[in-house]
Amino acid sequence: MCGRYYVDDETAREIEKLVRDLDRKLQIERSGDVFPSQNAIILKGEGNHLAVGQMRWGFPGFEKGKLLINARAESALERRTFQDSVQHRRCIIPARGFYEWSKSKEKFSYERKDTPVLFMAGCYNWYEDQERFVILTTEANSSVAPIHNRMPLILEPGELKDWVLDDRATEYLLHKTPVLLEAHAEYEQMRLL
Repeated sequence: MCGRYYVDDETAREIEKLVRDLDRKLQIERSGDVFPSQNAIILKGEGNHLAVGQMRWGFPGFEKGKLLINARAESALERRTFQDSVQHRRCIIPARGFYEWSKSKEKFSYERKDTPVLFMAGCYNWYEDQERFVILTTEANSSVAPIHNRMPLILEPGELKDWVLDDRATEYLLHKTPVLLEAHAEYEQMRLL
C-alpha cells in the first residue's frame, strides 16, 4: 500500500527540469508530504507525448467520504473500477520516496539510491468534474517486504513513455518487479547489549 509520499527540494528541481521540457507554464508549487485527496504533479499522455499536469489523489470510494488511493497492479485490469483507466488513462506520479509503517507503527521512508526521483505507476479517471489518480501497487520486493507486503509499482526512466503511451506494454509493466529501494527509519531503536 502507499498512503503517503513526498517530494523534497532536490526532487522538485529534478521534476522542474523534466517539466521544463514538457510544459513551461506549470511550476512545482511545493515540496513536502503528499496526502490522499490533495492535488499533486503527474505525467500523462497527450497525443503521442508526455505532458505534465496536476490531479487529485484518490477515486471516490464505495462508502461516503472514503477514497480509493491504490489499485493492485496484478488485478487492476480485471476490476471494473480500474479496468478502463489502466487500459486507456495511465499516468506517472514522480516523488522522492514514499512511507510505510510497520505493525508496531514505526515509520519508514523508501527512496532510490541512484536518483533523486522515483516514478510510481498510476491511472486516472474523471470524477466530480476533475481528474483523479490512484497509485498502482505490487507485491513488495525484498527491500520493502520486511515492513509491508505491498509497494508502489516503480517505473524506470526508460519505461515512462511505454507506460503512458504504449498499450501493448501495459500488461508486461503491470507485472514487473520494482527496483530495490533504500529504507530509512524515522528514528533508530536503541538496543541494550
